[in-house]
Amino acid sequence: MIVLRFRLVWFDSMGAKSSCTYVSTRSVKLIIDPGIAIMHGTFPASYEMKVEWLNKGYLEIVKYLRKASHVVISHYHYDHYLPDDIELYGGKVLFVKNPNIYINDNQRERALRFFDKLYKRYFETALEDILLEHEELTFTNPLDELPHSMSLDLGNYNERRWELFEKGLKWFKNRVNKWNGSKFVPELRGESIEVFFAENRTFKIGNTEIRFTKPIFHGIEFSRVGWVFMTIITEGKKKLIHTSDINGPIIEDYADLIIREDPDILILDGPMTYMLGYTMNLINLRRVIKNIIRIIENTKANPIILDHHLPREKKFKERLSDVYKTAESLGKDVITAAEYYGREPVVLTAF
Repeated sequence: MIVLRFRLVWFDSMGAKSSCTYVSTRSVKLIIDPGIAIMHGTFPASYEMKVEWLNKGYLEIVKYLRKASHVVISHYHYDHYLPDDIELYGGKVLFVKNPNIYINDNQRERALRFFDKLYKRYFETALEDILLEHEELTFTNPLDELPHSMSLDLGNYNERRWELFEKGLKWFKNRVNKWNGSKFVPELRGESIEVFFAENRTFKIGNTEIRFTKPIFHGIEFSRVGWVFMTIITEGKKKLIHTSDINGPIIEDYADLIIREDPDILILDGPMTYMLGYTMNLINLRRVIKNIIRIIENTKANPIILDHHLPREKKFKERLSDVYKTAESLGKDVITAAEYYGREPVVLTAF
C-alpha cells in the first residue's frame, strides 16, 4: 500500500511566518523548512498575540522536528530553519541549501554561523579548520534558464525591466567573484548526522524519491534576497511539491516546472501583497495571478495550499480574486493552511 501523508505544521495563516511541512511515507519522516519568525509590525494584531502565535508555532515545529528522520532547509531565512537549536538536528539526514554558491551575502553569513555550530556539536571541529580551497567555477547568465520569462511583452515596462536585468547581472557577477574568492563549506557525514547540499539532486529512500530543483530565485529575476529550491516528493504515483519562497510564482518558468511535474498536492507560497508599492508592483502581481491560474488549470493538484507571504494582510483574497474564482469553477481547493484545518486565517480575525 502506497502511503504519503503530510502535516501543515505552521504557516503564516496561523499567525507567525513559516511554511513548515511534515511529510511521512513508509520510508521517510521528512520535515521541510522547520523555522519560524514573528509577524511584521504592521500585521493587524497586538504584539502579545504575535508572541503567543510565535511560541505556539515554535513548539509545534520542535515536536515534528524531533519526529523527523530527514530535514530540508531550503535557505537561511529564520522562518525556514532554527539556527540555534542544534541539538534537534542530531540523528538526522539534512538536505540543505548549498552555502557556497547561489547565495547572497546575508544568507552566506548565517549559513557559516549555522554550520560552525553544527560541526562543532557533531564533529568536534571548528568550521574554519575544515573550509576547502577550490578551483574557480564558471556560471552562466541565470536569465538563459528563463526563456518563458524572457519572452514576455510587458508593454511600457519592458525598457525598465531590461535596465533592472542589466543591474541584476552586474550584481550576479559580483556574487560569482565572492563565491570564487571564498573557501567552501564541506558536506560532512558521520554516525550522528549527515549533511547533503540538496540542489539539483535526487535521493531514493525505500520507495520514496526526494528530488530538489536547481537553485531558483527567491521572487523576481535577480532577487537580491537570494536563491531557494523546491522539494518534490514522490511515493508510488503520489507526488507532493513544496515551493519554499518563489513568491507566487512570479517567474513563468517556475510555474512551467510545476505544471510539468503535475503534483497531486501543491504547497505553494504566495506573493507579498502586503508589500505592494514597496518591493512588489502591480505588473508582477498580475504575473503571479496568471501563473497561479495556469497551475490550477493545467495540473491535477488538489488541494493547493496557498500560504506563506500571502495571508499577511486582510485583502489578500480580494487581490487574488481571479485565482479563487478559477479554482471554484474547476472544483478545486485553493486554501490557506489554517483553512485546511477548518480555521480562518488569523489576519482575517485579528484586530
